Amino acid sequence: MNWLLIVGSASLGYALYLRYMGIEQSGVGLACAAGLNTWLCFTRKIAVALYMHSVFGGIALAVAVLNFIRPSLILFAVALAVSAFGVVLYNAGLSALTVGVLVLSLARRAPEPE
Repeated sequence: MNWLLIVGSASLGYALYLRYMGIEQSGVGLACAAGLNTWLCFTRKIAVALYMHSVFGGIALAVAVLNFIRPSLILFAVALAVSAFGVVLYNAGLSALTVGVLVLSLARRAPEPE
């Protein structure tokens, strides 16, 4: 459980940093458009390209459905991280649906011991 808290918090924190310090800052946008070659500009360009095609929400929903069908801690962590990015980076519709599917995946019965 502690690892899920770390993954979720780190993903949410980086998504908030990227949105408010990288994407919405007009100075950073102008510098990146002028050809500044930094890690923030590279990440900003990738995040905007993925947003345009709703990739964050789509990947999060696909992984959450896989986790619903076949529960796994790794799948849950990946879906949690990508849905945090999607909610913060403007793919709120599919990412919110992902969070709902993740909550439903927690409501499964425990597997029977063999």
